[in-house]
Amino acid sequence: MTTIDIPGYRAGTWVLDPSHSEVTFSVRHMMISKVRGTFGVKSATLIAPENPLEARVEASVDVTSIDTKDEGRDTHLRSGDFFDTENFPTMEFVSTGARSENGELFVDGDLTIRGITKPVSFELDFGGFGSDPWGNYKAGASAKTVINREDFGLTWNAALETGGVLVGKDVTISLDLQGALQQD
Repeated sequence: MTTIDIPGYRAGTWVLDPSHSEVTFSVRHMMISKVRGTFGVKSATLIAPENPLEARVEASVDVTSIDTKDEGRDTHLRSGDFFDTENFPTMEFVSTGARSENGELFVDGDLTIRGITKPVSFELDFGGFGSDPWGNYKAGASAKTVINREDFGLTWNAALETGGVLVGKDVTISLDLQGALQQD
């Protein structure tokens, strides 16, 4: 079994701090620019054994909280044309493994959007570890992946007179996360 050394890493159960965490996305719009948005993080738990590569994570994102700074677009994204939040109010991620390749860390897992589950890999960048003024041991990390939205049933689109389509297929998902080690 491969293992890696991450300075400051501690085994235990880590719970996400939603007030210091963010899930964002970007997607090509009209083939000329990008639309960006955010989702509220509902929950995330990391079970971290002695070997970081054996860690397991489960996370849930509140899709109803989508915010692209345009209420009309957000309402459309919540509709059956896109996320269908009435029937699928959350996105879920369950890790299936972690790996180190050429000095880069990846977390592999199953992402479920709109009831469809597909494997994804997030490239992980540790921000570090430290104690806050109240004695809580915290960790920070960023992660990124690109998915094809159509793989998850998000297929709505509109053709443009100039050629191409209104919404791109590739969506970049970015995570900025902070968690706290649970005290016994």
